[in-house]
Amino acid sequence: MTNTKEHAGDTVSLVYQCRLPLSTRTLTYLADLLRRHLKAIRSRWRALPPGRIAVIVLAVLRHDQRLADMAGGNDISATTVRRWRDELIALLAAKAPRLDRALKKIAKRGGEVVLIDGTLIPTQRRTGKANRPNYSGKHRRHGLHVLALTDERGRLVWISAARPGRTHDITAARRDHILAHLRAAGLGALADLGFLGLDDDGDDPVVVTGFKGHPCPQARTRRKGGHPHPGRRTRSGRTRLRPSKELADPHQAPH
Repeated sequence: MTNTKEHAGDTVSLVYQCRLPLSTRTLTYLADLLRRHLKAIRSRWRALPPGRIAVIVLAVLRHDQRLADMAGGNDISATTVRRWRDELIALLAAKAPRLDRALKKIAKRGGEVVLIDGTLIPTQRRTGKANRPNYSGKHRRHGLHVLALTDERGRLVWISAARPGRTHDITAARRDHILAHLRAAGLGALADLGFLGLDDDGDDPVVVTGFKGHPCPQARTRRKGGHPHPGRRTRSGRTRLRPSKELADPHQAPH
């Protein structure tokens, strides 16, 4: 029995079409950003026009396609696709706003609170010891953890750098100094129970946490110097429900 590394004679490379669920505005923005960059560095030639390059990079980022597969379908090398991907990611990262400027912009236009939450971006499993930090025990899969801030309407205003998937929401918020930036801008934040313990100031909380599916206390009372629940002292984000006195059996109290 002999081993050979040659491909079979009837092996051919097949090319198929795939739908990219992104808007034309996103494609146009990325293509224009690349055109301005090429003009700034005086790059006279690329293997493909900026529009095609933007489509390839968006397909890689959206569908997590293998670079070799994308390169084979466009008659270019995998190294070229990797270089284009890193180049466009760097251009997009340079356009991202700073945290302090984004919060001051919200406060300037009359905003009072922001929404904060962490999410996991699924990625492929890495080999070796680098595999463990990216594994999230909560989601039971590999990925990268990012922290996002939105305004009251849910529009994204800031996103943190990618960290290993095992990073906790509180750890990421402390590393980015979220509390200090919120106090400097005079804003409050609403978050889920994953951020419970981030703000230990019970008299004047900046980050108000609540149960999922239940409304959180209004953060605007903090800016006016009041308390979310007058006459009742509670810890930040946690309210204890007491059984009703009208019921004979306290175990029958509604949840």
